Amino acid sequence: MNYGKPSDFEEEIGKAVVHAAFRIHKELGPGLLERVYEVCMEHELKKAGFEVERQVDIPIRYDGLWFHEGLRLDLLVNDRVII
Repeated sequence: MNYGKPSDFEEEIGKAVVHAAFRIHKELGPGLLERVYEVCMEHELKKAGFEVERQVDIPIRYDGLWFHEGLRLDLLVNDRVII
């Protein structure tokens, strides 16, 4: 697959994600449940002005069947970046 170069806005989101991850890790350290880090990441990104959705269901279709809970994204930022 060829996705091309990320847009400037997608790069901005990526930088904000990395910054938030470092901040959260510095404050909380390792070893907590994933859900804790997920909630903190959502909070940090919303503080930075991004739209964030948690636990987004992505349906999967197979042989005429629809699995509405087929895939779940932890975080979706501004409908562009999946975490």
